[in-house]
Amino acid sequence: MASSKPERPRLDTTTPNMGRVADYFLGGKDNFAADREAAKAAMAITPELPVLWREGRRFLGRAVRFLAQEAGIRQFIDVGCGLPTQGNVHEIAHAVAPDARVVYVDNDPMVVVHGQALLQDDRLTVVVEADLRDPEALLADPGLTKMINPEEPVAILLFGVLQDIQDDSQVDQIIDYLRKTISPGSYLAISHPVGDLRPEATAKLAAFYQNEGAVSGPHRKGLRSKAEIERYFDGLALVDPGVVYIPEWRPEDDLIHRPDSIWVVGGIGHKE
Repeated sequence: MASSKPERPRLDTTTPNMGRVADYFLGGKDNFAADREAAKAAMAITPELPVLWREGRRFLGRAVRFLAQEAGIRQFIDVGCGLPTQGNVHEIAHAVAPDARVVYVDNDPMVVVHGQALLQDDRLTVVVEADLRDPEALLADPGLTKMINPEEPVAILLFGVLQDIQDDSQVDQIIDYLRKTISPGSYLAISHPVGDLRPEATAKLAAFYQNEGAVSGPHRKGLRSKAEIERYFDGLALVDPGVVYIPEWRPEDDLIHRPDSIWVVGGIGHKE
């Protein structure tokens, strides 16, 4: 995939960072005043944002358990992992498969340093600094290649990260590269907020994040649609029940929230 190397983010505590904003929504403490102010302003537009993030973590848990237990995956790459919180991928995977290898990837230096400090004694888990906008360099990172065997099936997790890249053509190129590069038997898991259910509110939210400089690329008029996310799985075999609003993806108990109140979709595709 031919692309210029994305500029390395610098630690800027005066500009909101989506990972730190998410940390605030999830009740974490690894955020700054600018992140908290942005989170509160975003909640004034869509008050349900903390609920969406919590549902996103529940979806992550179900997806990783499926991949480790039913699909037998032993290699995970969590891209755009964000700051550590409860129910991380390696904790979920290791509860099912203690030999699973997990690579966390983020382009935020703060996330990487924090994660490396927390996981320095874990020989099966590593945190690397790389950027999804350059997937070729990401998959070739020495820290990643020491842990991941490209000849074996792998699960690439893109949970709540693609919306931070506004350029649709760039996202299409990223997804296409990943689909072509992963070995047969691998999986691609995606969650992504969409504008179908609340178009006006989510368009205002997207514009707010753009104005705050929290996302990259050209401005969009709103969030992507569910149909656009479904196309990311073209060429892959969708795991049942397909691309759905995340509370509906293999719920393990009664639904906590109505699916139509959670405007995030998710799915897993299998490269056969």
